[in-house]
Amino acid sequence: MRDPGYSIIEGVLSSQECDTLADALAGGDGLKARAGARNLMSDPKIAALAAAPRLVQLASAALGREAVPYRATLFAKGGRVNWLVAWHQDTTLPLTCRTPSDEWGPWSTKAGVFYAHAPAWALERVVALRIHLDASTPENGPLRVLPGSHCAGVLAHEQILAMARRHEAIECIVGRGGVVAMRPLLIHASSKARLGHPRRVIHIEYAECLDVGAGLRLAIA
Repeated sequence: MRDPGYSIIEGVLSSQECDTLADALAGGDGLKARAGARNLMSDPKIAALAAAPRLVQLASAALGREAVPYRATLFAKGGRVNWLVAWHQDTTLPLTCRTPSDEWGPWSTKAGVFYAHAPAWALERVVALRIHLDASTPENGPLRVLPGSHCAGVLAHEQILAMARRHEAIECIVGRGGVVAMRPLLIHASSKARLGHPRRVIHIEYAECLDVGAGLRLAIA
């Protein structure tokens, strides 16, 4: 059977754990940001969540070997904070240094961290776990995916749009405390929320190894 590039696992966190995480993020910059917050691995509570055995086991099962968390991001949608994301792939990785290799780039720097568009072979060694602090419903702008699209490798913008026109999208409807595991090259998008109910997701990325070859190492962000 063809790998769809994503899976939904319900009930990974309890409602109480979701409340605790939401309260902790609201106490800092996290939920005050317009659409979320980056570089959350510096938050001890998020770092502890990323290293929790149940999440590491999910990521390891997807990768086929022991997984290491390296980046965490909060996405917050609902009420006055409403936004859409067009069809795309996640192709950038945070790195501790630059390389002249033509396989990597273009490069950018955010909050002192180097980022580069990565080759497909590096992205294939990564998986993201999207932890839902709120239920994801058809009304609050859920993640939409094109199953199996990650198998096509890194695509140009026009190729992504062409695939989105040809293939049926699936909405990832997930209960509170549920997790979506997804490959970064899976083509995905989300619409604006139609109702004001919040949709807060902690997006944690895991790799097979922090060393990604060519003298490069993933940064913790």
